[in-house]
Amino acid sequence: MKKKIIFATKNKGKIKEINLIMKDSNYEVISMEEAGINIEIVEDGTTFEENAIIKAKAVSDISNCIVMADDSGLEVDYLDKAPGIYSARFGGENTSYSIKNKMIIDKLQGVEEKDRSARFVCAIATAYPDGEVITARESIEGFILSEERGSNGFGYDPIFYVPEYECTTAEMNKELKNKISHRGKALRKMKQQMEYKEKQI
Repeated sequence: MKKKIIFATKNKGKIKEINLIMKDSNYEVISMEEAGINIEIVEDGTTFEENAIIKAKAVSDISNCIVMADDSGLEVDYLDKAPGIYSARFGGENTSYSIKNKMIIDKLQGVEEKDRSARFVCAIATAYPDGEVITARESIEGFILSEERGSNGFGYDPIFYVPEYECTTAEMNKELKNKISHRGKALRKMKQQMEYKEKQI
């Protein structure tokens, strides 16, 4: 029987994506909602790792379960790695991503392709009931386009171009995106760490 892990998110799409990546593991991932947990968590860390740890520990402390959380975002080198940890709040908490994407495109107006380098970063933390926390971090490199392309992704996907695959992450199919995305890679790394930890017990 698979062990249940709570993922500190209310995003059903994210849970679906995570279970797809974790399907051949000993774990079944459920959302906070499915676990009956409804708390607001203040993410006041200064790095992706700190925010992921804050979320995982907050839910683990009240549920006494293994809890996983992620914090991810877009770093644009020309903008001093902004929006970074503020990616979700960039331009205002409730601003649509089409507006956020346009804001970034506007800030890079006239900037040459070689200076439009960017990456998606994802840090994942897993908090155990005994207080131990393990983390994993991965990224995917690309650059920012001057217009949106594709409708398969969400967030900043339509402006993030991956030269290796000659498309944006919003133009990729789910299988390819899960394979090469920052979250997909970080989850697989975390899965390995968790399985290694299980063997040590």
